[in-house]
Amino acid sequence: MKRSYYIVALIMLTFFVISFVTNVIGPLVPDMISGFNLSLTLVALLPFAFFIAYGVMSIPSGMLIEKYNEKKMMVVSFVIAFVGSLLLALFPNYLTAVLSLFIIGCGFAMVQVVINPLLRTAGGEEHYAFNSVLAQLIFGGASFLSPLVYSYIVLNLKDTGNRSLAIFRSVVPSNLPWISLYWLFAVISILMIIVIAVSRFPKVELTGEEKAGPIETHIMLFKKRVVILFFIAMICYVGTEQGTANWMSQFLSTYHGYDPQTTGAKAVAYFWGLMTAGGVLGLLLLKIMDSRKVLIIFTVLALIFLSVALFGSAKISLIAFPWIGFFASVMYPIIFSLALNSVNEHHGSFSGIIVTGIIGGAIVPLIIGWLGDHLGLRNGMLFLYLTMGYILSVGFWAKPIITNKTIKLFSKKEMA
Repeated sequence: MKRSYYIVALIMLTFFVISFVTNVIGPLVPDMISGFNLSLTLVALLPFAFFIAYGVMSIPSGMLIEKYNEKKMMVVSFVIAFVGSLLLALFPNYLTAVLSLFIIGCGFAMVQVVINPLLRTAGGEEHYAFNSVLAQLIFGGASFLSPLVYSYIVLNLKDTGNRSLAIFRSVVPSNLPWISLYWLFAVISILMIIVIAVSRFPKVELTGEEKAGPIETHIMLFKKRVVILFFIAMICYVGTEQGTANWMSQFLSTYHGYDPQTTGAKAVAYFWGLMTAGGVLGLLLLKIMDSRKVLIIFTVLALIFLSVALFGSAKISLIAFPWIGFFASVMYPIIFSLALNSVNEHHGSFSGIIVTGIIGGAIVPLIIGWLGDHLGLRNGMLFLYLTMGYILSVGFWAKPIITNKTIKLFSKKEMA
């Protein structure tokens, strides 16, 4: 079948937009606390609302894609994201923020279910692995960029000489400059709707492995111990990622006095930037080492840098937090591949279950916030030792049917 590089580019753009909108939540936490006068628990309900949407929508979206075509699903998903963004932009208060983030999360859960099989078809099965890695790099690049855009907007919004931000000044409350981002997200969503609507999509034939399968299949899989274990592992990974990214800026502000709109935002940006760089190194290491060993090494290093970030001096903490992202970079792909390689059937349904583990991004930051209100944020973030500890355990108990193919650097004769 004829490949469509245009659709591949559109999918890459979609990954960029999803990441750009999703991963700005962390830098916004301090502003949300001060702007809406929130406790740590209440502010944690905001990312909770966003990520719980993935738990609600991932499996149903997998079933919907078999009934409706990809173009309709993508248009609807960005219409939903537009509605969510506009809601918070027009009515900036805490309750609409919770509802808005849930709605945006529902839209993005839908679109992520669509674009992976679409990428396989449009880019070609033989290029799928490469394109998937490229998509992750673009996702990471957008995560790096969005905190910097946030910082630029909130610092320059009051500058009347800055004409590029003039339109925001007329619609954004002066005490909530970060709301301008949600006007920006609404505009981006409209542009995505237009681009998708005028695009011609190839016909996607889902393989038996990609189909979501009936609810009975999911129930059957949940009865398997290995499925539960990997589902928990994905909850722990996304919880670790979001728990660190969402609370990093607030921690640096609370304990070391760093400005969350500048230094804190940059720290979060570098967290995602280093995660992207770590992913590239991880790909190389997976060619020469068993994935379980890579997972163990990187998780131990992530635990060390977490300890340094939580208990080190201001300068050391500022450096250590972003490096947690570097060492967390391999966790998602390794957990996902080990999971799928640990069962011999129903991979499509199992993928849906694993993706639902993204609810960890809802649960763990909320637990940290609740603990932070009662015991202090530093003690709340100690919960990440449990999530990382579980991820570390995967490297010891995982027994995949097929292990990752590695390159032997030396032959036995050379080693003798």
